[in-house]
Amino acid sequence: MPRVFDVIEYPNEMRDRLVQRFPEQGAGHFKVGSQVIVRAGQAAVFFRDGKALDTFGPGRHTITTANVPLLTDLLGKAAFGGKNPFTAEVYFVSTRELTSQGWGTRQPIAMQTPGQGLGWLLLGGHGTFGVQVTDPQTFVARFVGAQGSFDMRSFKERLVNAIVQSATDWFSEVNPGSLMKAQSLLDEMAAAIEVKAQDQFGALGLTLKNITIGGLSPLETSADKLKTMGLLDTQTYMQLKALDTIEKSSQGGGGGGLTGAGVGLGAGMGMGAGMAQMMSGIMGGGQQQPQQQQQQQSSAPKAVPDVMTSIEAAEYLKVPVEDLIAMIQSGDLKAKKIGSQYRISKKVIDEFLAS
Repeated sequence: MPRVFDVIEYPNEMRDRLVQRFPEQGAGHFKVGSQVIVRAGQAAVFFRDGKALDTFGPGRHTITTANVPLLTDLLGKAAFGGKNPFTAEVYFVSTRELTSQGWGTRQPIAMQTPGQGLGWLLLGGHGTFGVQVTDPQTFVARFVGAQGSFDMRSFKERLVNAIVQSATDWFSEVNPGSLMKAQSLLDEMAAAIEVKAQDQFGALGLTLKNITIGGLSPLETSADKLKTMGLLDTQTYMQLKALDTIEKSSQGGGGGGLTGAGVGLGAGMGMGAGMAQMMSGIMGGGQQQPQQQQQQQSSAPKAVPDVMTSIEAAEYLKVPVEDLIAMIQSGDLKAKKIGSQYRISKKVIDEFLAS
């Protein structure tokens, strides 16, 4: 015979999770007259047949057909006759604001830099945000389903994607044009992201709060990466690759240079003219040297600094930035916070990896 619950509650303060299913396994068997106890900072959502139904706020409630109208309509009033048990699940949802959640770019943000290098700069960004469940019924319907419990990490990637997409939209609309200008607009950028991402959070029963941007850092920018992101057309990409091949040949020296490859002086001069023409077509003229420098920088191995930003450290560890921030905040990885940004020693990371 199934166990019938006379009291439905979850006494934990839920500081470490967003949702707790009651009961944790199988369907709950309840009856008219059962007590529902909801503590401060919680909401209780009845769930049945894939639907989030009636919701109770903080307080002590006695189940009646009047305060579970959606459940009553779904089951039919006959199911409640004589206080017969009915089946459902109850999800206790934390309605407290979860603060200082780390976010970081898993994919680079592209910023246009007209007349500079390849014309684009790829950036990494990171920061923190707060989130609060403001519509428990919608939240349970969208995220929980038949799972027993949910914590922040279970759905954080979706929230971070919404933030990064809003950041990408901001760069497309504002187009700072340079990293220095973008760094000076971090507060404006954060405010815009909070507004832009709010609809996506709202559709999930959430409210985005207190977003911060800890910093922006340039990432390796190459023709291959820009082509993959759809920022270079095929013709421009092929021209840049040809330039890169010619540049490497001209710098080879000895048997690897133009002469060593069997190219005479006259031919070499002709190739130089071709390079100038290609660069004129790509950059509008006058940008040959910055382009060559950019190609050299893209192909050169990147030195690891002794002191790293959060983005550099995450790249060194091959983990998402938000995971790095979580490691710092938990004390697993030592870092120095300067203003709103962290600085991490390469020595500390190496010791952490070796431990």
